[in-house]
Amino acid sequence: MSEASQRPAGLSAGTPNVARMNDYFLGGKDNFAADRAAAEKVLALAPEAKAMGRHVQAFRENVVRYLVEQGVGQFVHVGSWMPTQRNLHEVARSLAPESRVAYVADDPVALNHARAFLAVDDRTTAVEGDILHPDELLDDPGLRKLIDLDRPVAVLIFGTLQYIPDEDGPFESVARLCGRLPSGSYLGLTHAVFDTRPDIAERIADIYRKVLDKPGGGPRTRDQALRFFDGLELVEPGFVYVRQWRPPAPVPDRLAQKSWVVAGLARKP
Repeated sequence: MSEASQRPAGLSAGTPNVARMNDYFLGGKDNFAADRAAAEKVLALAPEAKAMGRHVQAFRENVVRYLVEQGVGQFVHVGSWMPTQRNLHEVARSLAPESRVAYVADDPVALNHARAFLAVDDRTTAVEGDILHPDELLDDPGLRKLIDLDRPVAVLIFGTLQYIPDEDGPFESVARLCGRLPSGSYLGLTHAVFDTRPDIAERIADIYRKVLDKPGGGPRTRDQALRFFDGLELVEPGFVYVRQWRPPAPVPDRLAQKSWVVAGLARKP
């Protein structure tokens, strides 16, 4: 058996990978020609896709800042991205030095990078898991060693749920995970929607279906994605376009909607 055939799925330089595509959108260097080619197909339909990554990063900083102000010091980042210049644990610790962060990924590229560059000390860890297996995720020994599920925790899911078709049970899995969290915990997420870009919805979705080798499913609207917060209390301003979530200065609707990514944070009562 060749070395290439033994390589875990997603690590082949000749096969596009979503984590590496996101890295390319953000101007990173951890990507290959296949990733760039797939990303360029997205950019040909939606040149704004590069800026959207930066908008999600800005939301991440805003939401972590809000959570720290509420006294939350534990974070579980599900479906973690490739490392960036301002990683979640760095943002949290700049505000509250004792913050603890568990990075969770099932993508082998993102997981390998998280273990190498994000799990840097005894207040960070990187574990394998995914939102479709919430009990296994929360019961992972590495996560439980760091995260105390008897105290409020923030679960943050950025740009992952949009790739999971309804038939795989993402709504039920998120509800199951939130059901196990203590009162006062939070769920934060971003989700691509196509309410303002129906002309490209299916074409964008088809690109990612091919990259993920996962047929079925389709793009969701904002109202459909809102179901992920069922039973939780949305924090103002609600489930809005990502640039409108507590920005330093107001962002007009016509500019905010160019991101076609919505974001929200909700508290478990």
